[in-house]
Amino acid sequence: MSTGPVLLLDSASLYYRSFYALPDSMTAPDGRPHQALRGFLSMVDALHHTYSPSGLVACWDTNWRPQWRVELMPSYKTHRVLETTDQGDWIEDEPDTLGAQVEALAELLDACGVARIGRADYEADDVAASLANQIHEPVIVVSGDRDLVQVVNDASHTQLLLAINGGMQKWPLLNEQGVIGRYGIHPSQYVDFAIMRGDPSDGIPGVPGIGEKTSAAMINAFGDLGGVLQAAQLEPVKPMTPRFAALLLNHEAALHVAKKVATAVSDLDIEIDPGLPTKPTDVARRDDLVAAWGIERHVPQWM
Repeated sequence: MSTGPVLLLDSASLYYRSFYALPDSMTAPDGRPHQALRGFLSMVDALHHTYSPSGLVACWDTNWRPQWRVELMPSYKTHRVLETTDQGDWIEDEPDTLGAQVEALAELLDACGVARIGRADYEADDVAASLANQIHEPVIVVSGDRDLVQVVNDASHTQLLLAINGGMQKWPLLNEQGVIGRYGIHPSQYVDFAIMRGDPSDGIPGVPGIGEKTSAAMINAFGDLGGVLQAAQLEPVKPMTPRFAALLLNHEAALHVAKKVATAVSDLDIEIDPGLPTKPTDVARRDDLVAAWGIERHVPQWM
């Protein structure tokens, strides 16, 4: 039995990455593109080979735009909304050929016995943060989303494998010191840093005129958002200036809301065995999916 870390996959981040990184000329026997499926499975197999994990969980976006986050911040992920249904649900703007692959991937993971966990009204980030908080062994969260820097914690042996820029061999594996070296702030300060800088990918506007370097300098000088806002109310001390103070105080209410939206929920009650599957839960369904999608050579043997 492996004594490696438990891998927590930000599944949507990885299948989107595969979809856009690989050509749609990769197809199933019926001609449907299968690059997201193929790429995701190949990534998971490479992760297994590299880290010899003791467990693996596919954290799932059951709700990619939770209502409670939208109520706090209507701009949250607005640019990703394709349309709204008669029931008021949002439909994510995704490529036509991706949806069927995502459904097949979910079915395949379930049939293979791989733990796949989502929670109603929460995102995969919340699931990953909650599992990292409750699994009492080393954890590596795998995501292309910088938001999950916030879960890095040396005390709980939680690292982030940041799936950006090229192949897996180039992905940085971040502990606390790695985050400090990369962003200039501690992981526990990341949310405050990010909401001042803003995050267009999530529709979080930030404070106009305050970019990444200024945000990091403010956090380092004053500790956290509360310290920064307190400093803005006093006689300016570098790096605070009268201009920055005015900007921050004008956006104080929005910053407090953004912090609630951007902070991953880490206390969801999730009971799960994160261990690797010992056998498929539905061999017939697995075999049907593998044949239909033409991915016989891409499903890892350990699945």
